Amino acid sequence: MSGIPVLVVEDNETNMRLIRYLLSSKGYEPHSATNAAEALELLKGFHPRLILMDMQLPGMDGYELTRQLKSAPETKDIVVIALTAFAMKGDEEKARAAGCDGYLTKPIDTRTFAATLAGFLGP
Repeated sequence: MSGIPVLVVEDNETNMRLIRYLLSSKGYEPHSATNAAEALELLKGFHPRLILMDMQLPGMDGYELTRQLKSAPETKDIVVIALTAFAMKGDEEKARAAGCDGYLTKPIDTRTFAATLAGFLGP
């Protein structure tokens, strides 16, 4: 997965450090934003293959940001994976209804994380 650009939208510093470390260790090129506004600004000049989207962001949440990204011609093709600590009944369906292509729960399983992402990106 060498050099594949990934945007991590996560407001928790500890989670961000862990995710960036896991991505870098597998050869991904991680970029980060701590809220929707930062993510939208980054996406003006950057087109990642995949976005790991925290759903509980301050301000605009990850559901609304995903809806905006999936409705815009320039970002609709980006794979968006919901990343959330909320794993209640119906949460995965809510994320998919917003346009997420996949759903991962926190805490992240560090042993399978990279393989899971590779599965979303395909060959």
